[in-house]
Amino acid sequence: IKTRTGKILFETYFDKMVNETVAPEDMVPIGNSQQPLTRSNSHGSNSNLETLNHGVKDTLNYRIRTVDKDGKGPVSLWHDISLVHIDPDTDQETPYLNFVNEIPKFSRKKYEIATDEVGNPIKQDEKKGTLREFKKGDIFFNYGCLPQTWEDPTFVHPDAEGCRGDNDPLDVCEIGARIIKPGDIRPVKILGVLCMIDEGEADWKLVTIDAEDKWAPFLNNIEDVEEQLPGQLDAIREWFRTYKIPDGKPPNVFGLDEKFMDKAYAMGIVTECHHAWEELVSGEKERKLAEMPESVKTMVRKLSKHNLLDVEVERDFIPTGQIDPPDFAEDHDDEEALDF
Repeated sequence: IKTRTGKILFETYFDKMVNETVAPEDMVPIGNSQQPLTRSNSHGSNSNLETLNHGVKDTLNYRIRTVDKDGKGPVSLWHDISLVHIDPDTDQETPYLNFVNEIPKFSRKKYEIATDEVGNPIKQDEKKGTLREFKKGDIFFNYGCLPQTWEDPTFVHPDAEGCRGDNDPLDVCEIGARIIKPGDIRPVKILGVLCMIDEGEADWKLVTIDAEDKWAPFLNNIEDVEEQLPGQLDAIREWFRTYKIPDGKPPNVFGLDEKFMDKAYAMGIVTECHHAWEELVSGEKERKLAEMPESVKTMVRKLSKHNLLDVEVERDFIPTGQIDPPDFAEDHDDEEALDF
């Protein structure tokens, strides 16, 4: 797999997971076996990172930025965190994936990675100048995304009711006991996935658990969640079905007969979205857009050029320690921003 990070050898077990019985903790099914994974600037865990608050909380300008503790350089939570978790003590891959949290459990402020801002800080979403919260109430699981993934708005998954990707990183519901702060990175076990259809877009929701959670040894696949934590999956589905109703919108719907698919299926979605991200950051996706509608071309160009190239320029020219130049986030209209 090619990513934006230095070369290491990356061993994977996707074929084994699909075709053989293997201990769940032995499997990291991304890509093809023994492919090189590049890792120059990416971080495999949160061990050398810290988050800094910029601006006044509960205002439109408030941002949570991530920096490297050593050089104090800016770190993109979308592009500079490796998909596979790396043990900071051994510098070896683990069986887990990295999860970037945006919204802590038992809270309602709609924090999200700003995919169209340089450096991809976390911000509170807004619409027409008003900061957004869930009118439904507090969310009951940690919610965020997998780094180095992208739900391609030009791709129609065969199980997604004819809907294209939602143009965001792959969403994650983490069901452990820990309340995870915005911007924190945790290793997680992938358990399954739900296919939500959100206003005509495919919006996959991964179900995961923190690898260090006390329930983690008992949860290795989606059926374990139903067996050990009965009602949890139904509650997650109902949250996503109804959270927009207080805003005057209809309930969301789901593909695949509303079923939560198992770990093997979920890892297929992860692999697909990681490859899509690779095409985005390499520029390959933009080169393939000739037959796409102009609205789709604009979305992809905004991410691949404004965001990625400017991030590289910023890394090259901002002196060490100066990670907060005068408001480098562009003003933009979030009226068309994609939901949740």
